[in-house]
Amino acid sequence: MQPRNPLSLTASPNIDGSAPDALDQLRHWVTEHGVEEIECVIPDLAGIARGKVMPAAKFLREPGVRLPMSTFFATINGDYTEEAGPKLYTDPDLVLTPDFGAIRAVPWANDRSLQIMHDAQTEDGEAFALAPRQVLQRVVDMYNDRGWYPIVAPELEFYLVKPNHDPDYPLEPPVGRSGRQSMGNQAFSLSAVDEYDEVIELIYDYADAQNLAIDTIIQEAGPAQLEINMLHGDPVKLADEVFLFKRLIREAALRGGTYATFMAKPYGNQVGSAMHIHMSVTDAQGGNIFSGPDGKATALHDAFVGGQQGHFHAATALVAPYVNSYRRLIPGWSAPINLDWGEDNRTTGLRSPRATPAARRVENRVAGADANPYLALAATLACGYLGLTEQIKPRVRVKGNSYSRDRDLPASLLDAIVALDESEEMRAVLGDQFVDIFTAVKRTEHEQFMRVISPWERQHLLLNV
Repeated sequence: MQPRNPLSLTASPNIDGSAPDALDQLRHWVTEHGVEEIECVIPDLAGIARGKVMPAAKFLREPGVRLPMSTFFATINGDYTEEAGPKLYTDPDLVLTPDFGAIRAVPWANDRSLQIMHDAQTEDGEAFALAPRQVLQRVVDMYNDRGWYPIVAPELEFYLVKPNHDPDYPLEPPVGRSGRQSMGNQAFSLSAVDEYDEVIELIYDYADAQNLAIDTIIQEAGPAQLEINMLHGDPVKLADEVFLFKRLIREAALRGGTYATFMAKPYGNQVGSAMHIHMSVTDAQGGNIFSGPDGKATALHDAFVGGQQGHFHAATALVAPYVNSYRRLIPGWSAPINLDWGEDNRTTGLRSPRATPAARRVENRVAGADANPYLALAATLACGYLGLTEQIKPRVRVKGNSYSRDRDLPASLLDAIVALDESEEMRAVLGDQFVDIFTAVKRTEHEQFMRVISPWERQHLLLNV
């Protein structure tokens, strides 16, 4: 275990980002706490942190930076989609503007550093249609325009694994404090969580330093598989938190001598990792529109479920964005294969947990941990919005085992790409430019994947066909 750097920041500023003196507030906080560096951060299509690092004095003197537009045309392996067109080659700058209400410490840094979330704009001041944070804000704004205010609470699963320096070798669970590897199903075991208490303590320390609230941390079904639950709140704020948690969890794991992976299916013979998304919608007075005065579910609740069932097939690529994602969505491995809806039924893709009328919500269990949180929330909320506005009636609730019922999710990444590309409704909510570039990037990634010959093919085809 690497020791904590005593010079790292252990607190984050609490600044009203909308205040006219927000920059002055930040300047005072930076001086008071001896901050040396500022990270200007923006998530790309994959949810990777991109941006620039600069001395704090330079940022305070010249807030706002520029970044090439091609940042948002990149595939997960760092290549670019040729379908982006002329903008890929001319590569004009985007203007990044800081969100002074989203500033966090970087508690693992060697210097006293802050990271500031940024939004992207074109040169003429328009919101950049491909920036995932702004795609989500676009969907939230559609709700707000109708007097609705979506509330979300993500649950993020991940594995700790032994450091893997050669991708040709399969992953293995790490060695815990007992000196043994976790190999079996130990769901909700407290002693299994304690095996990796050094990493978990660092996660708590880093979260405290970043003003990130943790609801619970639990052991999941896989070996060294953990789940972190977040408190409910505004979708953009919660997407920021998932984005930040992924980074801090990886850093905590590295300090503890392990890797943290958010792959949807890192092991062929173990359950995958999900990002379950709980959603509700309130009115301007804060009342839950999913519950009526009698405490029963409203027609709006049912329409929200109907929107998930009617449109989520076309949105699946946004929550299952890689070839590996579909290895998780198979029968028998604690992941849904359809968009059935049930009350307190974890085999269905859509679940209504037991809750009081004020806390009535819908849980989407399809999204994988590998998804970009901004796009996953945008996708699920977009489908709910379409259900509300189109007044879509849901299918009959399923009470039994939905794993044994027919599949209605795309079976592969290519199927999901086609479904999104052809959906006029998803284009209307997310924007044509975003859908065009996102599907182009995913097609390019799939083509790159198809160039790789797997061990299974060598094992079974080399001498048999």
